Amino acid sequence: MNLTKVEQPQIIQGGMGIAVSNWKLARQVSLAGQLGVVSGTAIDNVLARRLQNGDLDGNMRRAIAAYPNQISAKRILDRYFIEYGKSDNAPYLQVPKLSVTQHTLTQELLVISNFVEVWLAKEGHSGQVGINFLEKIQMANAAGIFGAMIAGVDYILIGAGIPREIPQFIRAISSGERAHLTVEVKNSERPHAVEVIPTAHIDENLFPLRRPKFLAIISSEVLASYLMR
Repeated sequence: MNLTKVEQPQIIQGGMGIAVSNWKLARQVSLAGQLGVVSGTAIDNVLARRLQNGDLDGNMRRAIAAYPNQISAKRILDRYFIEYGKSDNAPYLQVPKLSVTQHTLTQELLVISNFVEVWLAKEGHSGQVGINFLEKIQMANAAGIFGAMIAGVDYILIGAGIPREIPQFIRAISSGERAHLTVEVKNSERPHAVEVIPTAHIDENLFPLRRPKFLAIISSEVLASYLMR
């Protein structure tokens, strides 16, 4: 049997939240020829605050202008962007609380914020960029993965749990199919899941999306063997 050798990065930069591993760091690692990794953890809050701080360098708005659904993009800008930034003593407008059943604005913000972070990290070069999520933050991951895939992310990295559903979710989303990720709810007798309908966010003509590689962050041989199966 002939096996094609897959070139993997020699260095994988850690995906540290919240925006410690931001697009600027990931971009520099990628430009150096290795795998730069942004963090998807709480990136919806990060984008909302960057916009409320005035986005003085214009990077957030430039990335948002590249998002393929400008109706959704305008809703986010209208809600969070403040010209020249909010006053120092004014509180930040908070992002919607995550829930299993996600309202339109909640999911749009998750999708666009992950798109923005990956798009900026990949802008203007052909290096590889990944995004890191935490399995245990289950309600944010479905929309986050989708947003990163719209931006052409090269790798999805998942840690802090057993990401058993991620490969199938990536396959479905890349084809534009409705997909979901399970949410574990303590003491509940019925299943719960966060669903993403890709064509509700971007035009169906944009599918299929390029499918990123999936890297599970594992801490034991048992988990490695399970994920291999």
